[in-house]
Amino acid sequence: MDSVNTSASAISANINSIPMLNETNFKVWKGNVMIVLSCMDLDLALRIEQPTTLTDESSNEEKQDFEKWDCSNRMSLMIMKRGIPETFRGAVSEKVTTAKEFLEEIEKRFAKNDKAETSTILSNLISMKHKGKGNIREYIMEMSHLPSKLKALKLELSEDLLVHLVLISLPAQFSQFKVRYNCQKDKWTLNELIFHCVQEEERLQQEKIESAHLASTSKDKNKKRKKDKEAAGGPAQKIQ
Repeated sequence: MDSVNTSASAISANINSIPMLNETNFKVWKGNVMIVLSCMDLDLALRIEQPTTLTDESSNEEKQDFEKWDCSNRMSLMIMKRGIPETFRGAVSEKVTTAKEFLEEIEKRFAKNDKAETSTILSNLISMKHKGKGNIREYIMEMSHLPSKLKALKLELSEDLLVHLVLISLPAQFSQFKVRYNCQKDKWTLNELIFHCVQEEERLQQEKIESAHLASTSKDKNKKRKKDKEAAGGPAQKIQ
């Protein structure tokens, strides 16, 4: 009994992890649906076409294959429909009876326009600027994630171009660093760029610490000289 309850709880948790579909989250919704169906071993109907309809002459193996596919199809449809508002379901033809066709119909109506999404991602990529604060490694990794989104939209950027875009986006304190790269013959991969940028960031931070320490030391010395002069000149002024 406990194992049945545990299984039911796991199934409920998996299904509840699927967000409700809306106008802007189709990709997230689809990704969650695919993960849940895969984890529950119910994605068969999405992976293979519907088997031939059974007849009196169908073999036991064919009957088993059809039953597995039919179970996957029914469960997949129920799980997907559960995550779709009633008003959205009307957009799908009642003639659609397979989970694969149902998902394709939903995608046609609710997926974002690829051209508009591509333009948005490109605009974000080109306009990104590092403000000189925060972790340089995390910044570059965040920036490099955008080309992967473009690749999914069938627009692939070369690694060389991405390296140059990252360099262009770096702040003024990296100016000498960029000049050194442009003057050398070798090209860096993205991983090499990250490595060298992290080194440069550490060097700049150390340089900043040393400059602050030098300024503080110089200030302390000036204060000491002033005090020494005042101490030396104080008695003489009193005698006069």
